[in-house]
Amino acid sequence: MSTRTAGRIVGALFLLAFVVYIAGGALIDSGSGTTNMLSDVADNRMRVSAGALLMLVNSAAVLGIGVLAFPALKPHGEISAHAYLAGRTIEAVMLTVGIVFLLLLGPLAQEYVDAGANGASVLPALGRIAKEGNHYCYQIAMISVGAVGVLFCRVLLRARLVPRFMAAWGLVGYAVFLVGAILEVLGYGVGVALSVPGGLFEVALGALLIAKGFPEGQSRDHDGPTGSMSPTAMAPSETSGA
Repeated sequence: MSTRTAGRIVGALFLLAFVVYIAGGALIDSGSGTTNMLSDVADNRMRVSAGALLMLVNSAAVLGIGVLAFPALKPHGEISAHAYLAGRTIEAVMLTVGIVFLLLLGPLAQEYVDAGANGASVLPALGRIAKEGNHYCYQIAMISVGAVGVLFCRVLLRARLVPRFMAAWGLVGYAVFLVGAILEVLGYGVGVALSVPGGLFEVALGALLIAKGFPEGQSRDHDGPTGSMSPTAMAPSETSGA
């Protein structure tokens, strides 16, 4: 597979991940309600399960992004390429664990219906814990993608794999995104607002990569101890200290 083709698939996966996660979250929110969550889940169990499965597609997509971006990133920054793959893998795993928490709402809802008044106090609490478990899994996943996203955009900027303004936008967007996810874990509800620049960057990058892919024949350099650098490769190198 050529670098350009891989880039186009990565772009498609960025957009796919964005769409299916939002759609899945909307289905789960509409099926779980706010007043009597387990009762609503019992009435809309198929909708909640469908939403969870859409979120699972997102987990597969973000893992695919890491795998397919790796060959394009590695010639320009070996350490960053491995870190990006690892970070996307952690993201996919943590999101999948969060989906398991959401799927547990189905059995809890059925137990709630079967137990009647006997489970009125305990089971709703367990349902809320399951939702909180998904929330924290999501935030840990976002910390991971925010951290390695900065490295990803650093390579994009130095190797000129995308226009400089796009790479700079990503650097800022992912840094803000990372701060927002950390603050969410600490109990400050600002993650959604701070995710906007990074989220819009991923949509814009996805569209750009679908149109153009990663460029072929770029100069090669390394940010690790292996490999060698020609003088012409020093400008975009991650080891130049620029």
